[in-house]
Amino acid sequence: MLRFSPLQVCILRQLSSTAMSRSNIMIPNSQEGGVKRAAEPEASTNEEKRFHKDTTPDGVMEVVRRKRRKYALLLSYCGKGYLGMQRNPGYRTIEDDLLTAMLHADLMTEEGCTCPQMFHFQRAARTDKGVSAARQVVSVKLPEDVTIPDMVVRINQHLCSQIRVMAIRRATKGFNCKSWCDSRTYSYMCPTFAFAPEIEKAKEDYRITPEVLDGLRNILKLYEGTHNFHNFTARKKAQDASANRYIMDIDCGQPFERNGLEWLLIKIKGQSFMLHQIRKMVGLAMAISRGLVGSEVIARAWKESRLDVPIAPGLGLVLEEPHYNKYNKRYGSDGIHEPLTWEDEKQKIEEFREDNIDSCIIETEIRDKSMLQWLSTLPLHHFSTSEKNTSGLSSKTKGSDDEVEDEDEDDLDQYRVSPHKSKETPVTSGVGKLKEITNGHIGTNVEGSLNVPSNTDQSEGEASNVSEAKCPNS
Repeated sequence: MLRFSPLQVCILRQLSSTAMSRSNIMIPNSQEGGVKRAAEPEASTNEEKRFHKDTTPDGVMEVVRRKRRKYALLLSYCGKGYLGMQRNPGYRTIEDDLLTAMLHADLMTEEGCTCPQMFHFQRAARTDKGVSAARQVVSVKLPEDVTIPDMVVRINQHLCSQIRVMAIRRATKGFNCKSWCDSRTYSYMCPTFAFAPEIEKAKEDYRITPEVLDGLRNILKLYEGTHNFHNFTARKKAQDASANRYIMDIDCGQPFERNGLEWLLIKIKGQSFMLHQIRKMVGLAMAISRGLVGSEVIARAWKESRLDVPIAPGLGLVLEEPHYNKYNKRYGSDGIHEPLTWEDEKQKIEEFREDNIDSCIIETEIRDKSMLQWLSTLPLHHFSTSEKNTSGLSSKTKGSDDEVEDEDEDDLDQYRVSPHKSKETPVTSGVGKLKEITNGHIGTNVEGSLNVPSNTDQSEGEASNVSEAKCPNS
């Protein structure tokens, strides 16, 4: 007779219980004198099999289970008229319009549109208000019963002309476009007169000289490497580990002329960026190039003392591309998934950028002259490590550090939802449409009071300072 230790008996019971629950063995029912089927285990939440309502030819509504897979969506958009990428209830955002377009394209459920985390929705970078993107990546689970070309067409049909889905790629089950992103490249386009020496008055007919251009490149190279960028963002202390950021490359191309102005394009590649970091980096480079302060101020900015660093206008900042080198190396040649390099879409993206992004930046600068106005306040900065503002610069002067904290609170009305506009106008809001579809019931946190941006710190991208809509049950 075999004898088992208490531990062996416990293990055997667990194995027997697991095998019984996974099989279709009929278990005797002592109370009813018959048999009953063993209870099946609940479906795993990772399966993400959602239900889809469909209408039969007879007009009968039936529920169909749709299997979903993870995809990477490539977006291009002009950020004018939008309060950034990330959803902020009551205001126009890129994410709201995208989710609503997927809802109308029958690729997203109403619950998923309200709580996108249900379908593992994520964006690679959070762009700030008015910031455009030549290549923005979003990961989300979409139905596999629709072909990729059809998904692109159907989503774009419900988007305004300044937002376009350029491509969709099948991704791995665990793909997250934010966590898999190795680095991000941004660009800043501005008139060359922003770098003119102070002895030369900044005018629209200014043309940058080779000496000034070489000097600017030398200034930009000082940013490369790992440094403490606490002085280049708001509400970040020098002791915070997250203030250390790695800049891989920064440079500017050759100047070019458009609409009577000479322009310069600065490209910055780094692992991640904090709120307003790029605009402050460019703003300080402009001050140095104009001779308002020496280049040694950059070395002082890495130290613990708080430094007065000007913030350049937001117009001209563009998300060029999130990079996925590690993902492409691991999965790009496995025969199932394609690398996220977007070479086939290059021409289409450049055409969109020329028509919707670059032209918007140029026309807005010529009309509003935002750079000229900002340059007039640049000499008011003291670039000092003193905690007090000794220059007489008021707390609300454009470009001041106080203005960095509060700049989004004065002009939010232009981004508010106006659901009666046509879809060709950027004021069309996904939240407004969703409220109509769901009779105003779109979730506990989404329906609540409007979340006015508070410039909270973000960990990637020139981040949008808005709060994300949470799942009602989270």
